[in-house]
Amino acid sequence: MITDLLEGRKKLAVIGLGYVGLPIALELARKMKVIGFDIKDERVELMKQRKDPSKELSSEAFEACDIEFTSNEEDLKDASFFIVAVPTPIDEHKQPDLGPLLSACDTVGEYLDEGDYVVFESTVYPGCTEEDCVPLLEQKSGLVFRKQFKVGFSPERINPGDQTHTLTTITKVTSGCDEVSAEIIAKLYELIITAGVHRASSIKVAEAAKIIENTQRDINIAFMNELSMIFNKMEINTFEVLEAAGTKWNFLKFFPGLVGGHCIGVDPYYLAYKAGKFGHHARIINSGRDINDSMGSYVANQGLKKLVSLKRGIQNCRILVMGMTFKENVSDIRNSKVIDVIREFRSFGIQVDVVDPHASPEDVYEEYLIELSSELNPPYDAIIVAVNHNEYTNLKEDYFVSIASEDALFMDIKGIYKGKINKLIYWSL
Repeated sequence: MITDLLEGRKKLAVIGLGYVGLPIALELARKMKVIGFDIKDERVELMKQRKDPSKELSSEAFEACDIEFTSNEEDLKDASFFIVAVPTPIDEHKQPDLGPLLSACDTVGEYLDEGDYVVFESTVYPGCTEEDCVPLLEQKSGLVFRKQFKVGFSPERINPGDQTHTLTTITKVTSGCDEVSAEIIAKLYELIITAGVHRASSIKVAEAAKIIENTQRDINIAFMNELSMIFNKMEINTFEVLEAAGTKWNFLKFFPGLVGGHCIGVDPYYLAYKAGKFGHHARIINSGRDINDSMGSYVANQGLKKLVSLKRGIQNCRILVMGMTFKENVSDIRNSKVIDVIREFRSFGIQVDVVDPHASPEDVYEEYLIELSSELNPPYDAIIVAVNHNEYTNLKEDYFVSIASEDALFMDIKGIYKGKINKLIYWSL
């Protein structure tokens, strides 16, 4: 299989060209013929122009790549090796939404031939690949799993906005449905991953390894968020506490904040869901999620208390929220917890202006019915630095004073202005 791909006798297809799929497709396209498939026509058109819709990759990343971008399913008939990298979100009840993944299986199964390979990168609960995806592939293709086609799982580990830990420099976990497939899949990724691969013993082990990476971070951040609530009552600055504790060599350096996005804010629900199927209530996981999901409301309520203490007429207050994406220096707004802060303030009739240099105004309105402000309308009674974009981290206090009312509140959610704000009323987690 690998030789056929490298010599151009067979093609590889990547299904889903988001922040995970596109980098994989481009790296592999420097080694072999690749079909890049995405269901969104507008995204495909941008990629044909050497533009990354996620704004993570430069146009140079598209150079020297033998890749065909398409939204036409029939183009997949020429592929023999499929990599599925579609989203795995949660629904309104915080249950796993396998819709995009199963739809991708339905599409791939339509064009699956004997001897083909399918590798999943989408984050799922242990067992999902073999229990949910494989039966659909068998049904659509009429082929027998393991005998006529092989399946593997290699979880994505890309960190959006991180220019240091990129696809090729992060160790890749790989797995297959048998010894032969496990080795072929590992060797495929070894072609592009300079950091090397870790061969997991089974597909379920690889699935579990990925899901606990983000669950571990979620639980640790939840602990920091709970500490910030406790220390706030004690009138102790949490970041100063963490700075002091961090001088010990084995102290884990996590920080409080809003936990959103499509990984840390989602994946723990997948693990908790699967645990429930085995009769186990995931107490720590669910407690961590409960704390982190409530942080937007907590931040807004702390702001409201401060404004009341400053004798501001709440409904006459004007607030500026700086940042709308789920994390710094990315354009992705999916599952951003900043929206919880905004909605809480607006529920009290407060006017809230929202700005973000990275987010698309169209995407924000489509997702949240929030209009990003193209220009400021000061003075503001409260300024909230919600996301630590580079554009915000080096602003001077005089700038904030120039757009604030007298004795305004400055809410620095992640503490980047600790010790630098003296003319405004300062608050941080």
